Amino acid sequence: MAKELKELTPRGENYAQWYNDLVLKADLAENSAVRGCMVIKPYGYAIWEKMQRELDNLFKETGHVNAYFPLFIPKSFLSKEADHVEGFAKECAVVTHYRLKNDPEGKGVVVDPEARLEEELIVRPTSETIIWNTYKGWIQSYRDLPILCNQWANVVRWEMRTRLFLRTAEFLWQEGHTAHATEAEAVREAETMLNVYADFAERFMAMPVLKGLKSPNERFAGALETYCIEALMQDGKALQAGTSHFLGQNFAKAFDVTFINKDNKQEYVWASSWGVSTRLIGGLIMTHSDDNGLVLPPKLAPYQVVIVPIYKNQEQLQQISEKVAGITAALKARGISFKYDDNDNKKPGWKFSEYELKGVPVRLALGARDLENGTIEVARRDTLTKESVPVEHIDSYVARLLDDIQANIYKKAFDYRTSVTREVNSYEEFKEEIEKGGFLLCHWDGTPETEERIKNETKATIRCIPLEGDKTPGFCMLTGKPSAQRVVFARSY
Repeated sequence: MAKELKELTPRGENYAQWYNDLVLKADLAENSAVRGCMVIKPYGYAIWEKMQRELDNLFKETGHVNAYFPLFIPKSFLSKEADHVEGFAKECAVVTHYRLKNDPEGKGVVVDPEARLEEELIVRPTSETIIWNTYKGWIQSYRDLPILCNQWANVVRWEMRTRLFLRTAEFLWQEGHTAHATEAEAVREAETMLNVYADFAERFMAMPVLKGLKSPNERFAGALETYCIEALMQDGKALQAGTSHFLGQNFAKAFDVTFINKDNKQEYVWASSWGVSTRLIGGLIMTHSDDNGLVLPPKLAPYQVVIVPIYKNQEQLQQISEKVAGITAALKARGISFKYDDNDNKKPGWKFSEYELKGVPVRLALGARDLENGTIEVARRDTLTKESVPVEHIDSYVARLLDDIQANIYKKAFDYRTSVTREVNSYEEFKEEIEKGGFLLCHWDGTPETEERIKNETKATIRCIPLEGDKTPGFCMLTGKPSAQRVVFARSY
C-alpha cells in the first residue's frame, strides 16, 4: 500500500493525472471494454447509493414520486421539438436492427439485414420526449395536475473524450419531469429543485455551490430558463453540479399535451425537468481529496468509521474483539456506519494506509496496551491527526467528531472558493486572471456574440448569472456596453 500511495501523482504536479490515479487506486471505478463507458466498482457505487438515498428522501419530502420510462425513444419523437433535437443530435446512439445471426462464413455473428427496424430507436440521452408522449395519455383536466415524477436511470450521450465519473458515454442519474397547470407553478418547481440540489451539495457533500441562471447560449436544449448550481474544484476549474429547467409549454406543444383548466378552457401544460448524475462523485473527489487519497464527507462515506485491532496473538485478538463488540453496538445505536477489519492477511500499517487512501473519515485502533489503559487511538482523515482518548463513551466522541469533520471540510472548500473569487473590470485583466483559475465576477453586455468571443479567446464560459449577491449594474469588460449585473466566468469541466 505504501507503494500504491507513492504512485499517486501529486495534485501540484499534474492535477488531471492525480484525479485519474485516485479514482483507480481508491477502487471507485475503472474503464470498461466498451469505449467511453466505465465500471463503477462496489466502493464507488456505495457512495452513489448514499447519494441516491439522501436525494430520494429530499425529493419525496417535496412531494415527488418515482417512476420508470423506456430506455429507447422513437427517432420521430426527437424531431418534434426542434431546439431539443439540435442540442442532442450529435450525441445520440441509434438502434437500427433487432436481431443478429451467425455469419455464413463462420466468423461469429453479424447483423441480420432482414431485421431492420421500421423506425430507428434512440438510446435515451434524456427522457423529455418519451415522457411527454406518455403524459399525453395521463392528462385531460386540471384535476390531473401537477404530475411530479422522477426516475433513476442510465442515459447515453456519445462522448469522444471521456474521464471517469466526469464525462462518460453512459452515466447514471436521476431526472425529474413535472407537469403543471400554470407558468408560475412550473417556475416555482424549477426553483424549488434548484434549492434542493444546493441543499444536498452543501449539507451532504460539504461542497459549496453558487446558484444561478445559465446564459441563453448555455441553456438546456428546449428550455426557456436553466437554473444551475456551480462548484469550484481545487484546480480552480468550475463543475456544473446540477441543473433545473423551466421548459415552458415547448414539450406540451410538441406532443399536443393539453388540459381543461378551471375556466373550462383548453390550454397547454407547463413543464419543468431537473437532474444530477454520477458526475457528483467526481465533484466530491476534486473538492476535498488530497495527495494522500480520498477525503470523504462523513454523511456520504460508505462507512464512517473503521476499527483496526493491533495484536500479537489470537488471545489478544479475542480480548480486543470482545471490547470492539461493545463499541460497534454503541456506534450502531447512534446510526454510525462502521467496519471492523480483523483480517489477518494484512498488517495494521497496511490497513491504515488503505483506509487513508479510501477516505474513511475516522479510524479507531485498539491494541493490548489500550485495553490495559482504557483508551483507544482515534485518527481523523481530514486533518491526518490522531489522539488517544478514553474508550468509555467513544460513540458520543465519534458522533461529535464526524459532525466536526463534515463542517471542517465544508469550511475548507468554502474558504478556498472565497480566496479565488474576485472581481475583474477589464478584458486585459480578465485574460491574465483566468490563467490563475477561480471564479471571476465580470460585467457582460448580455449578447451571445460577446460571450462566444470570450469563450473562443480564453476558453472561459459564463458559469451562471448569480441569483444572490451584488446586482449592481455596470459596463461590459469587453465592449463597454451597459451590463445589468456581474456574471460568473470560469474555465470548467
